[in-house]
Amino acid sequence: MSRRWLRGIAFLVMKATVLQGVGDIRLVEVPDPVLREPTDVLVRVRLAAVCGSDLWPYRGLESFAPGDRMGHEWIGTVEEIGPEVVRLRKGDLVVAPFAFADGGCPACRDGLPTSCRRGGFWGGADDGGQAEAVRVPFADATLVPVRADVDDDLARRLLPLTDVMATGHHATVLAGVVRGGTVVVIGDGAVGLCAVLAARRAGAERIISVGRHAERAPLARRFGATDTLHADDPQTAPLIVERTGGGAVSVAECVGGQSALDLALAVARPGGTIGSVGVPNGVTRVDLYRFFRANVALRAGVAPVRVYLDALIDDVLAGRLDPSPVFTAEAALAGIADAYRAMDRRQAIKVAARP
Repeated sequence: MSRRWLRGIAFLVMKATVLQGVGDIRLVEVPDPVLREPTDVLVRVRLAAVCGSDLWPYRGLESFAPGDRMGHEWIGTVEEIGPEVVRLRKGDLVVAPFAFADGGCPACRDGLPTSCRRGGFWGGADDGGQAEAVRVPFADATLVPVRADVDDDLARRLLPLTDVMATGHHATVLAGVVRGGTVVVIGDGAVGLCAVLAARRAGAERIISVGRHAERAPLARRFGATDTLHADDPQTAPLIVERTGGGAVSVAECVGGQSALDLALAVARPGGTIGSVGVPNGVTRVDLYRFFRANVALRAGVAPVRVYLDALIDDVLAGRLDPSPVFTAEAALAGIADAYRAMDRRQAIKVAARP
């Protein structure tokens, strides 16, 4: 953040990432965020990330308004606190779920903060995390402070919890993964890879990772995959059905595309469950009769990240969980446009960005 002058009057500005047009990511100067409500805090961003879902508007496959703020995965340090904030202190390192919520509405009480009527998601018309600072509404209900010394390595391990690790975990929850069970994970992006890690954390005995990038198979195996298969191979679906003795009871669909959903249904065991967490894009049909005929359940939804954060943070701090290998590149915020290009061209699984 810096100080600029206009006719002798000083005002503070910071840098934030905006999407100006399709394929046009810019780092621009914007006014510093300020406290608006007594439940707000201001956070200086320490580390942010580019998400695969950021690429949908970047590619023109999802609507946006020119100048929309970008970035919903970030962690940072509390710098200013509203008078009604009680759980947080200045100087706290905080982990932010990708959505903010009031914590007290019926949806929040039901464990679905992403459906909070007063809540929202970082970016767009709200502050984005790919910036120097963020105003956080409903800070007590939204942010999780980390009561530990956080060096750069630990920051990288915590950052995936803001979205991809929690979303991968949600896929396993929706799919009903159990200790000793078998799960098929479709997708080898950051969410799919984290779903593999989440399945191992849940105690799954067999984890079949299905993706389109052979160079990512070693990381899938490192995260716990027992089998790695190619999504475009016509033998993949029948091979999975054979290896699982009739199909998988649990399938985690982590892409959101038509072919991924079709493959999930093809490998699900009669009576099985598909947990779908990929942001739907280009899905034009759902073969309801096939779901009906095979008694296959489809459970889909946005991950309620805040619900999972405390337990995930505990596991990271205890050394039991490390999703940071999904970051295969790092950039300064000044190079954020290059980070988007690298992910768009599949040159990186995920990029971490430092202000």
